[in-house]
Amino acid sequence: MDTESTYSGYSYYSGRSRGSHRHGERSRDRHKSRSKDSRSEKSVTINTPPAEPLLGDSAVRGEQVQDDNWGETTTAVTGTSEHSLSQEDIVRITKDLEDSVGLDCRRYFTLTLAVILGLLVFLTPLAFLVLPHLLWPEKLQSCGTACEGLFISVAFKLLILLLAVWALFFRPPRAGLPRVFVFRALLAVLVLLFVVSYWLFYGVRILDSQDENYQGIVQYAVSLVDALLFIHYLAIVLLELRQLQPCFSACVTRSTDGEIRQYNLGQLSIQRAALAILEHYYCDFPVHNPALLSASKSRAAKHLAGLKVYNVDGPGNNAAAGLAHSQSRAMIAAAARRRDTSHNELYYEEAEHERRVRKRKARLVVAVEEAFTHIKRMQEEEQKKAPGDVMDPREAAQAIFPSMARALQKYLRTTKQQHCHSMESIQQHLAFCITNNMTPKAFLESYLTPGPTLQYSRDHWLARQWTLISEASVTSGLKDGTVFVLKCVDFSLVVTAKKIPYIQMSEEYIDPKSHKFVLRLQSETSV
Repeated sequence: MDTESTYSGYSYYSGRSRGSHRHGERSRDRHKSRSKDSRSEKSVTINTPPAEPLLGDSAVRGEQVQDDNWGETTTAVTGTSEHSLSQEDIVRITKDLEDSVGLDCRRYFTLTLAVILGLLVFLTPLAFLVLPHLLWPEKLQSCGTACEGLFISVAFKLLILLLAVWALFFRPPRAGLPRVFVFRALLAVLVLLFVVSYWLFYGVRILDSQDENYQGIVQYAVSLVDALLFIHYLAIVLLELRQLQPCFSACVTRSTDGEIRQYNLGQLSIQRAALAILEHYYCDFPVHNPALLSASKSRAAKHLAGLKVYNVDGPGNNAAAGLAHSQSRAMIAAAARRRDTSHNELYYEEAEHERRVRKRKARLVVAVEEAFTHIKRMQEEEQKKAPGDVMDPREAAQAIFPSMARALQKYLRTTKQQHCHSMESIQQHLAFCITNNMTPKAFLESYLTPGPTLQYSRDHWLARQWTLISEASVTSGLKDGTVFVLKCVDFSLVVTAKKIPYIQMSEEYIDPKSHKFVLRLQSETSV
């Protein structure tokens, strides 16, 4: 049955519906998808960084607000906007701003506490040495040669400690974590208790009694600096060395297209493991392209939307319940018949798409090779000109870009990459290739093969705020079977941690004499 069939007095057909019905279905589907998105966003808070526009990511999910016809014309292509601001959106944006302000306040508060603690640590040994000279200078014994040598020891140890603390702790933050780093907080508390204990002992045994042995006071300050150096060594072990040995294998799956990567992780908490995975994600995963996912969704929607049910006998012959039941049975039967041939349609659609991609790629390669050949001719001609008439790489890129723009635009549209590359970024890349004397293949590699996320413009990935979802506490360590989700606006990264098994190796000794053998040759040979 090709396009029409009857079932229990009802007929249905599959194909294209009329324009008004199709517009109504599209508007209803758009309204449903928008309502689903609003319901799903209520469960997770997405904090937008203050340096980015508030709606910078929402435009990435749909069509980009830029001219896609840069290969043919410079006229901007506009359309009906599907983005609107409701009262819920305004409330959500206000809450996001408040959360971002809270994150900034927490970051600066933590930095302020770290600076105060650092000043307390470095000024304490100096205060131990200076206070006796200010409070009871006439009672102090003279400082001999050994005492003066301890001054040099204290000075150099404090300098080493200052450089070590600056290298380990005062580094630019890579990310803002939802919870405090447990080991860092424990080390801060340990240092604070240690310094307070030294001050209590100093106040009771030295300040109250006004000790006259100044060499002993200097040795007391030296012992404090030595202990601080040992605490810094402990910090290096806990913060840096402990996580170097791989203990877990993390499987990262992107929820939309199923891209999978495997990473080895050490003894890390869940939030630190999430940070390490995100750092690898921007370098290893190909850029997320939602346009490639819309083809399968539109194909499934086309199969369901192409079915309509008509009542041939009129509305008065059947009851309302029987009418609805018969319509549903007719729709199910039609969908079952169409499902039998859907794989053929998918096969021919993919074959046709691959043919078009190969055709566009061949045209693009030829156009780019001709453009680079023209550049070489221009360079040979410019060598004969005066130095003032030589064209810079930017001008050369603008001169040859129109010859390849149409072929490049058609290829990017066919492969659904037109929103990832703007005309300005392509010209910059072309000027970069001309400056470094690259080949046409090196220029095309950025467009023929989808690259990692960092390769593209910062507008496509920088404004995203990640949300960590985990059943266990994010400060707890990784365990075998731990599962957590890293969620952003467009997709999610599902992470599953598996413990690397314990490997038992045994040794088997082979006697070298066991490989020796004797070859005996007969003296007589056959003639």
